[in-house]
Amino acid sequence: MELIGVRLEVPANTPVLMLREQAEPHRILPIYIGTPEASAIHFALEGVIPPRPLTHDLLIDVLSEMDASLAKVVITEVRDHTFFAELHLRRGDQDLTVSCRPSDAVALAVRVQAPIFAAPEVLADAAHLPEEPDAADDGDDADEILDEFRSFIDQVNPEDFGQS
Repeated sequence: MELIGVRLEVPANTPVLMLREQAEPHRILPIYIGTPEASAIHFALEGVIPPRPLTHDLLIDVLSEMDASLAKVVITEVRDHTFFAELHLRRGDQDLTVSCRPSDAVALAVRVQAPIFAAPEVLADAAHLPEEPDAADDGDDADEILDEFRSFIDQVNPEDFGQS
């Protein structure tokens, strides 16, 4: 899968993780995610390095200290509109699999350039073919939505989410 990015669905202002199938027919897999996860993905895509490690950066540091690496992430299933994913870790000659949310998996994958996969069943159930661009549509709406989301992300601070 190719990470297209994170979009903001209007009018609900809900972040949506957008993945695209690399092979034909290039289906789009949208996954609704939380704002903190959207920020984490956006920061990684933009190369933002926080003064102190955020949660996803911390996990990468922990894996490194344990001589483990993220080999790939797989979005494994969708059940009752909830997506599930797995981290496929490699430590020496040992393969480990850890269940997680797709948003966290993608946030980690972006940081270490790990490949992202989706199970065929997930694509069959939740992906859709890309919309044909309307000849009269110049893409201004999509650009405006993306600019609005970027503005939101640029103003967000980790402290805005409180402590968990």
